[in-house]
Amino acid sequence: MAKPIVAIVGRPNVGKSAFFNYICGRRISIVEDTPGVTRDRIYAEAEWRSRKFTLIDTGGIEPYAQDKILQQMRRQAETAIEMADVIVFMVDAKEGMTATDKEIATMLRKSNKPVILTANKVDNIGDPPAEVYEFYNLAMGDVMTVSSVHGLGIGDLLDAIYEYFPDEDEDEYDDDVIKVAVVGKPNSGKSSLINRMVGEDRVIVSDIPGTTRDAIDTYVEDGEDKYVLIDTAGIRRQNKITENIERYSTLRSWTAIERADVCVIMIDAQDGVTEQDTKIAGYAHEQGKASVIVINKWDLVEKETGTLEEYRKKVAEKLSFMQYAPVLFVSVKTGQRVHKLLELVKFVFDQASLRITTGMLNDLLNEATAMVQPPSDKGKRLKLYYGTQSAVRPPTFVIFVNDIELFHYSYERYIENQIRKGYGFEGTPIRFIHRERDKGQ
Repeated sequence: MAKPIVAIVGRPNVGKSAFFNYICGRRISIVEDTPGVTRDRIYAEAEWRSRKFTLIDTGGIEPYAQDKILQQMRRQAETAIEMADVIVFMVDAKEGMTATDKEIATMLRKSNKPVILTANKVDNIGDPPAEVYEFYNLAMGDVMTVSSVHGLGIGDLLDAIYEYFPDEDEDEYDDDVIKVAVVGKPNSGKSSLINRMVGEDRVIVSDIPGTTRDAIDTYVEDGEDKYVLIDTAGIRRQNKITENIERYSTLRSWTAIERADVCVIMIDAQDGVTEQDTKIAGYAHEQGKASVIVINKWDLVEKETGTLEEYRKKVAEKLSFMQYAPVLFVSVKTGQRVHKLLELVKFVFDQASLRITTGMLNDLLNEATAMVQPPSDKGKRLKLYYGTQSAVRPPTFVIFVNDIELFHYSYERYIENQIRKGYGFEGTPIRFIHRERDKGQ
């Protein structure tokens, strides 16, 4: 399931960014004493008690601000609130309660989301300052105290946040349902593809980029196979994201990839594989997702002999890290080849779920090392003792060797190619874990 989302909100200059940086373990947000420094939300992955979650830092909320930037910051914070599973409402213990705090509390009560009222800048151990107790007038429950600068009370706050996380084994769909994220740049035809596949207009379709604001799930059955198609907001390059809501839609799209079993990566045939397409595909690859590359609007491309194969080569060059992914040329508008997509999705899902026995794997490793000798350095040669498959989706292999440093990337790629040659694993990345055994030999 998708990682829980935690949003940090509050008026300007209460220490939200300092708290964000402390939790994420690195200086991501700019921290200054000037109100309004964090103008855009920033999000990052964090972890507590072995649970990963997405933490969103937001700009300060000024309810009655006339300044356009402050108004935009408020809208961004409101969008973050809508997305969040848990909200940390941060106030300043040194300044005490303000009228702005009261307005924000009213806004948060309307959200019907779990809210943890947190008084920051309590920098001393012991009883909190008297100013903290007036925050109980906000009627937001107990007030937690922290010092983002010194790290005081952070663990207790994270424990409180953790209590609102859904159970890890909770999933909205049964295990036999294949979750398919349809991702890509805005206006590449994602919503239209889903409508064509389900045979009805279940998703709003528009030629205006960014129409789809959230991830939308559509349930589909094809024979005995069950699918959930996750339509997502188009993902743009960061410097081209000018609308506040779209900034948060980007996070929804990344989250959809994380939720999915298979990613359908939509590429506009007229634009070709762009830098942003590469980033989207790269994220799916990093997350270990089986993928299908769909070239849409193929009907608009002028063709001659060899056009398709030439285009396929260009895709392979731009997405060289994803050579394993099948490429399907479609026209959502005319329906050309769209009927083949679910069949291809099921195929790559099955390939990602494939498991080979330890005996079969080691026979392959022995044959591979006999054909191409492992590399050596300063008289010491790499030895592959044995391997075993430890996981599926993505297929993960643990290889026991004498020296990890000798297992060069190029030889790992060779072993991967031999595994694919022997057993397929089409459409899915393969991961390796190297383990050293008796290094003293």
